[in-house]
Amino acid sequence: MPLLTEDAKGVYVIAVTPFTDAGEVDWNSVDRMVDFYEEKGVTGMTILGLLGEAPKLTSEESRAIAKRVIDRVAGRLPIVVGVTAPGLAPMRELAASVMDLGAAGVMVAPPWTTKTDDQAYAFYASVGDALGKTPWVLQDYPLTTNVTIAPKVIERIIKDVPTCVMLKHEDWPGLSKITALRASSDKGETRRISILCGNGGLFLPEEMGRGADGAMTGFCYPEMMVGVVESYAKGDVQRAHDIFDAYLPLVRYEQQPGIGLSARKYVLAKRGVIASSALRKPGGALSKGDIADVELLLARQDKRIAELGL
Repeated sequence: MPLLTEDAKGVYVIAVTPFTDAGEVDWNSVDRMVDFYEEKGVTGMTILGLLGEAPKLTSEESRAIAKRVIDRVAGRLPIVVGVTAPGLAPMRELAASVMDLGAAGVMVAPPWTTKTDDQAYAFYASVGDALGKTPWVLQDYPLTTNVTIAPKVIERIIKDVPTCVMLKHEDWPGLSKITALRASSDKGETRRISILCGNGGLFLPEEMGRGADGAMTGFCYPEMMVGVVESYAKGDVQRAHDIFDAYLPLVRYEQQPGIGLSARKYVLAKRGVIASSALRKPGGALSKGDIADVELLLARQDKRIAELGL
């Protein structure tokens, strides 16, 4: 499998981790999930992310899931693996392991103890040193990590750490950050790296308009993200927005802290992708009222999609 580069674009879907009702990894559902994402036209997959419940996995499970997914795609799709860890040693160990298995690159979020610009730069400089030649993604997700990384700091990292090839942009509000980074690369002040966006796709059309290359996030209908990104690539901005609008109410619902992942897994189970919507403990579940909300949104979404001929 070719390594991840600055030219990456498209939809690298953030995969869920399927569990049984008893909390064990559901390997058959892992296989179906990989096949489903590929059938829906994603460009690549990112596994063991925050919404993949990576912190709830043992190190052995993390490696086993990476191997299962990488073997399943058999080189057809690039796989990025989240390797965020409390220290550089476990991060480096997992990264080396998954790269040996055939991963295209890895993704790293900053530790919550990062408070200053210099600390953010120093951390990612050390990541570059620790990972050697492995290409990696800088995950910028301040709503979860509580770490804000200013554009000037990202530019400094891009200049000094050549193995940083992608930004997973999840700042909110953060459209101006994309504008600033693209202005810097357009002027030749920094390398142009790939920018793929998260937050469940909630701002995907606007992010594409600001110069993003696609999405790296999860949503229970990945075909929405594929449609938006492909329409933008063809210059059909109106169709991109029409596709997005049809799914927006459910995208919004998924963004609720605490139950968003449960909603995503509920719909994926309803679609036959995974056998159970269970989160590994500690994790919540949808109430009867939540399920009623989701079912209403799905019914309205189906009607809107039919009206638009999507």
